[in-house]
Amino acid sequence: MPKLTTSLAACLLLASPFTLAQDLQSQLSTFFSQRLEGLSDEVVVQLRSPLAMLPTCEQPVLSTPGNARLWGNLNVVARCGNEKHYLQVTVQATGNYVVAAGPIVRGSVLNAQSVALKRGRLDQLPPRTMLDINQAQDAVSLRDVAAGQALQLTMIRAAWRVKAGQRVQVIAKGDGFSVNSEGQALNNAAVAQNARVRMSSGQVVSGEVNTDGNVLINL
Repeated sequence: MPKLTTSLAACLLLASPFTLAQDLQSQLSTFFSQRLEGLSDEVVVQLRSPLAMLPTCEQPVLSTPGNARLWGNLNVVARCGNEKHYLQVTVQATGNYVVAAGPIVRGSVLNAQSVALKRGRLDQLPPRTMLDINQAQDAVSLRDVAAGQALQLTMIRAAWRVKAGQRVQVIAKGDGFSVNSEGQALNNAAVAQNARVRMSSGQVVSGEVNTDGNVLINL
């Protein structure tokens, strides 16, 4: 009987790290599924760190760097009190991404007919692949794109809302006042980008272009 009890205890001790690993795997799946909500509806997480490197608490606090991508081979920080553990994981994410609906010629302006959504593995796509089809609307292609090719944000630019040499309205706003004036744009700029404007006085000001093509300056 003592031998049996000893063997059972040994089995339980051996099973404990595996149980922790299974629980951690489940927590990681929930962690990434929540962060990828709206982008991916099918997330698979593989924990690659050895058992000896895993946190020993039951509910570690998980985090990733704020600017880190959310799929592929990643490092995740797991905190147990004052202890930090760095976990290596592989995240597979399936969802929709934007492709060219037909051949796109460099310099052409995109519209709803230029692009389409395709479902596939997001973690296998090139960096900065477009996921939001609205980003293609009225964008200008910077290169030729083949039909069915995934669109990357580096392949397009936003359409110019203001062009160099154009007369524009400059609206300066401060605490309780607003002043309108007119000037000449010195550079091309899309919505939400900065435009430099030479005023009639010769002064050069800078502000953000709004959807109406006005240049806004907050004082």
